[in-house]
Amino acid sequence: MRYVFLVLLIQFNLFAGLLSSKIVNLDLEQGTATINIDKVDVGVSGYVVHHITAEHSSILKSCVVKSFDPQTKTAVVEMKEFNLLRNNALPKGKWEVKVGDSVELAFGYTRSLLIAPSEEIYYQISKSVKTQWVHPDIFATLLSMHGHPTPLQEDFSDIATASSAGLLFIYLDQKLYTVDIKSFKILYISDAPLTQDKEQLPFYSRVETIEDSWFGEGSDELESYEPHYYELLVQNNNTNKTLYETIKNSKNEEINSLVEQFKIGE
Repeated sequence: MRYVFLVLLIQFNLFAGLLSSKIVNLDLEQGTATINIDKVDVGVSGYVVHHITAEHSSILKSCVVKSFDPQTKTAVVEMKEFNLLRNNALPKGKWEVKVGDSVELAFGYTRSLLIAPSEEIYYQISKSVKTQWVHPDIFATLLSMHGHPTPLQEDFSDIATASSAGLLFIYLDQKLYTVDIKSFKILYISDAPLTQDKEQLPFYSRVETIEDSWFGEGSDELESYEPHYYELLVQNNNTNKTLYETIKNSKNEEINSLVEQFKIGE
């Protein structure tokens, strides 16, 4: 069992610290910025930071790595509005993104949430991966507040903000998916041949009941574990070849039908 997760531990250690680099080029029409960086994975999220003084700074944009060129060691990040700390009672700066501003990536990657189908699998994985775990009970409580027995992507974004978590691990069919919790982009897929003899919905937690809303998306009870989480992954990773092969070869018709959402040819 320790050997199974050795590679995962090595990969995870790459995210031990915050990645920071200055913007060297801007394309405001496309909403992108270029930075110099030795190595980064597509899908890693972060922020564009403007330093007002040596001791004061302001977050201007959220961003996600769109592409990385290992030859030139440059990455292009896509920028979007940052509104997580919005407060209408406070003044808002009028700074615009400029060349020389900092891109801070992999924020919160030392804190993680694990979605697993059973208690045994949860504890085997959580003991094998060195990170600060956000307990699934906290996420289940948040889902109850939202009235979502079926977790939505926005729920994962909310728990990321509430707990400062940067990574999401999802166990599916003897594989462990490492996902940026904000962009929902897959960073790694690791083999995890664990024995599953039980299934707890919507995931393992000690919260017995997740309250539901009267109506709306996410208000219905989750009926099956794998199809739902595969669907969330496919929606945000429809060009991932490894995920494509997994979906295409699945013997579960509900999972297999997701292959139509991919932008990959035969």
